[in-house]
Amino acid sequence: MDMQELKQLIYKGEKVDVECKKAENNVPKSAYESYSAFANTKGGYIILGVKEDKTKINPEERFIIQGIDNPEKQKEDFWNTINGSKVNVNILKDEDVYVVEENGTSLIVIHVPRADFNMRPVYIGENPYKGTYKRNHEGDYHATEHEVRGMIRDQNPEGNDNMIIEYYTMDDIDKETLRKYRQIFEIRNDGHVWNSLDDKAFLEKLGGYRKDRRTGVEGLTLAGLMMFGTGQAIREIFDNVFMDYRNESEVTADIRWNDRITYDGTWENNLFNFFTKVTPKLTEDLKKPFKLEGIQRIDETPVHKAVREAFVNLIIHADYLMDAGVLKVIKRSEEFEFTNPGILKLPLEDIYRGGNSKSRNPHMQTMLRLVGFGDNAGSGFPTILDTWEKEGWVKPELMEDTNLNQVTLVLKMVKEEKKQEETNFAQKNERSLSEVLSEVLVKRDFDKVLPIIEILEENGIVTPKEAESACGKSSATVRRYLGLLTATGIVVAEGSTNNTVYRVVDNY
Repeated sequence: MDMQELKQLIYKGEKVDVECKKAENNVPKSAYESYSAFANTKGGYIILGVKEDKTKINPEERFIIQGIDNPEKQKEDFWNTINGSKVNVNILKDEDVYVVEENGTSLIVIHVPRADFNMRPVYIGENPYKGTYKRNHEGDYHATEHEVRGMIRDQNPEGNDNMIIEYYTMDDIDKETLRKYRQIFEIRNDGHVWNSLDDKAFLEKLGGYRKDRRTGVEGLTLAGLMMFGTGQAIREIFDNVFMDYRNESEVTADIRWNDRITYDGTWENNLFNFFTKVTPKLTEDLKKPFKLEGIQRIDETPVHKAVREAFVNLIIHADYLMDAGVLKVIKRSEEFEFTNPGILKLPLEDIYRGGNSKSRNPHMQTMLRLVGFGDNAGSGFPTILDTWEKEGWVKPELMEDTNLNQVTLVLKMVKEEKKQEETNFAQKNERSLSEVLSEVLVKRDFDKVLPIIEILEENGIVTPKEAESACGKSSATVRRYLGLLTATGIVVAEGSTNNTVYRVVDNY
């Protein structure tokens, strides 16, 4: 970047991917905390030589480009530190650290990429549980013990679901679930040598039961228990995991959902049961054009397959060992939403490109693929993208919330031109939304709602969930923030209680 491009980045204000440091004479200690935070989150830029005056609101007054006196020395000091024992790993290339100069003013720019999953956590010092940082809209923060453990687990190239759940045996398998799975397996794999095996041997072949040759410990694996276990056994050890399906296609102020599947004591809440109970409900309303293959009617379309792929992705990429997590599937009139615990192992751009899948649960992936659910590694998400593009619908949106440690995929069955109406709103007004609201709200309130304003400026619309993610606050707190915005009359709430969105009025 040149100085002009850098100023544009700075004057957008410190965000989740930009951190400014004063750094008059030395690289501050906090720069290495930001290095850790960016590497463990989504990457970003550290800019040395910019002073922040937090009493000012206008970005050009708030961020003062004062420069540094000794850029080459600070750059050398930074490299010496990053290659030394201060941090556990250097993920930077030479071109990631450079000096930008203009009219005698020098700044140092440090571009920190997102670290590969097999290199996280990136931490300061010798103890990852004390020196690992992550990033949110409020700056850098110490990662929790559960977050650090999750990063360490993700380093395993074989995934998470092969671990033996000690003391859990075949007695903890729900026989009816396994019988149902084996029946489908036999139909799809007629004559397969595994069909004659007993249940334990069959599970061993699938990776659902394992014996550690080194220690002699044996038992169900995470994959075996979560896919086929009894509900009671799963809840004993995975009480943090909650499975929830809701049909919200016809919600009203008095009706929160039209249909729901969650644990209610009427079914064994393992993953295979959840998948087979919910999938037909997801696809039952999708159009089935009359099509024959020979004399057999084909009742399935690429859209049916894509929706199932999204559900499979939810299961195989979830981190079931997080301290809390919900496998949530929501069906609405024009969209599907899939949420699973655990952050992305790969950068978003790699996932959209496809062909390099890094499943957390490869044995679960195999179990589903062997009975006809899920494509080969790396092709599932591109299949979804291709289907949605051919239908002319808006691009599927994969969102990573590194604060809540969850990933959400939204599939909207909405034509592209309808979406364009929402994104063009900013062109209708001469003054930016933040300019107007900074004059209407007191500074204290304006600073609180600024992350929400930024979303509204970009999209013209925001959901409570998006606001919570941007602010990193509880739902109750964010409701108060949204109340501050609607009180101005510039932002209005629309929709039912459980499907409310907040929109900027035209010509504000």
